[in-house]
Amino acid sequence: MSAEIKISLNKGLYLKDPQDSELGRSIIKNSIILIDEFGIESFTFKKLAAHIKSTEASIYRYFVNKHLLLLYLVNWYWEWVNFLISINTINITDSKTKLQIIIHSFVSASQENPVVDYVNESILQKIVISDGMKTYHTKEVDNENSKGFFKSYKNLVLTVSKVISEVNPNFKYPYTLATNLFEMSNNHIFFAQHLPRLTDVSIVENENNEVEKMLNYFVEKLLY
Repeated sequence: MSAEIKISLNKGLYLKDPQDSELGRSIIKNSIILIDEFGIESFTFKKLAAHIKSTEASIYRYFVNKHLLLLYLVNWYWEWVNFLISINTINITDSKTKLQIIIHSFVSASQENPVVDYVNESILQKIVISDGMKTYHTKEVDNENSKGFFKSYKNLVLTVSKVISEVNPNFKYPYTLATNLFEMSNNHIFFAQHLPRLTDVSIVENENNEVEKMLNYFVEKLLY
């Protein structure tokens, strides 16, 4: 990914796009670190300001509150995964091969990309697992949905569901399977690392090959 390319997100998520300034990129980078450390409930702009040696007021110039900051970060990850899929499937015409590449992209999206130095994808994935659902399991979900705050996730699922339908036009649940493949790719990496009795896969030296094999197994049983 070129350093000149930035992820485009819904403008309603922020007051000022943090990707466009040094301070903003520092806010992204360090909020990922602190949310992972404290959890979103205990994370505050006051802690972030102290960590980056700035002021709370400077952070509020970018984000109205920490909920929208979390939404911004999760949306960034959804867009990042979709970006990887689009790049990795260029010039691929075989639908089964495309779906295998998509699964690989799901699993490998958490690997750090040194070119985007203000986003640690590995830590961000942990936030998506632990706090991602908190962005839409809220009383404001319908209102925020009407503003397009979950369009990035919908676009990701749409991308994958189209390929699923190409593989098997008679499969009745392409959106459901697309969503489940993405959620499983994240959750079973987490389970293997922290709650191994909840999964049948294991992670060895940060390699997620077993997770990828598991997802391909389910796809083969359901679609082929």
